[in-house]
Amino acid sequence: MPWKVTNTMNEKTQFAIEAQNTDNFASLCKKFGISRKTGYKWKERFLNNGINGLEELSRRPNSHQNQLTEEVICELICIKNTHKNWGPKKIQELYRRANPKQRTPSLSSVKRIFDKAGFTKKRNTRKHTQAGSIRRGIKATKPNHIWTVDFKGWWLTSKQLKREPLTIRDEFSRKILAVEILANTRTKAVQDCFERLFEEFGLPDYIRSDNGSPFACTRSLLGLTRLSAWWLKLGINLERNRPGKPQDNGAHERMHKDIRDEIQLSNPDISQQGFNNWMQEYNALRPHESLNMRTPNECYEKSTRTYRPELELDYGTMETRKVQTTSHIKLKGVTYSITTALAGYTVGLRNLSSGLVEVWFAQQLLCYLDPSNYSVTPAQISPQSHREDDSLQSTIK
Repeated sequence: MPWKVTNTMNEKTQFAIEAQNTDNFASLCKKFGISRKTGYKWKERFLNNGINGLEELSRRPNSHQNQLTEEVICELICIKNTHKNWGPKKIQELYRRANPKQRTPSLSSVKRIFDKAGFTKKRNTRKHTQAGSIRRGIKATKPNHIWTVDFKGWWLTSKQLKREPLTIRDEFSRKILAVEILANTRTKAVQDCFERLFEEFGLPDYIRSDNGSPFACTRSLLGLTRLSAWWLKLGINLERNRPGKPQDNGAHERMHKDIRDEIQLSNPDISQQGFNNWMQEYNALRPHESLNMRTPNECYEKSTRTYRPELELDYGTMETRKVQTTSHIKLKGVTYSITTALAGYTVGLRNLSSGLVEVWFAQQLLCYLDPSNYSVTPAQISPQSHREDDSLQSTIK
């Protein structure tokens, strides 16, 4: 029978004291409601260790048949030390590949080992604000569906030179297409990099960026810049993060954290070849949980859409106007300001039954002209308008 719930230690102590002088041990055990086996156990503990011997001991077994050996733990720690910024699932996968004939430790065991070894860090949370832009909220469903682009936060080399690599990535396969050290962050340098990628990998359906230069401009219609206008001309749709919402491009930001932890902090003077070597490891060796522990190279394939820089815009039966360097177009003698990002390009005009006039650039609806008051109203690009936009794109060749 169990000890009484109340004053358990007092009951044990009283029993142990009386047990030293009793002539009828069985009767004493019955008095305290315990078996003789339990009674002899507590009597012996009291004689050997005093009152401390009456404390409850852990019932956890000293070992079990599936307990990890010291060799397995050491190998996991060695792999972790080689890839300090990789998570437990990736380390577990590398161990499995290196030891195909041995039992792979469970994920919970790997996490427990790394936690005890001091590898686990508490994750900080970030506050978010609201805003919006060209955002449909789409997610990649195949390779080259969405490419994501951004500049890694800058740092200084040992010679006080600013290092701010351009990073481009395929969202579906997680393949890093470029980590490029550019002479500057201006449109020409970024466009040259994209041209090389388009020639090698083909064109994506969408490019997702933040709202910073040279990808977007908050003072321009729909945030268009010369770079994003060039993407539209090639038939690539735009997708942007909400301002102040880096989680909209969370996987790309996570990749930036890897660059910071694995390169920036340890080798701030890294060369372009060093970045290329890191990309090769990331794309060909590093398993990804979201890819069922496959590598990006195993999931990526080149786009079937070829890069055609000579392609001209064709609006079919729409009226067309050329955007002047001052950002203006003329319609029925009235001047409307569009955006200097489209200077030199041609836009298409389509009359609506409401009296408004749609202004299109390539496959993108830009704005509405209102001849009644000579105003320009930007188009609203949102998740709700995405399906409608897609259906309208077929009217522009």
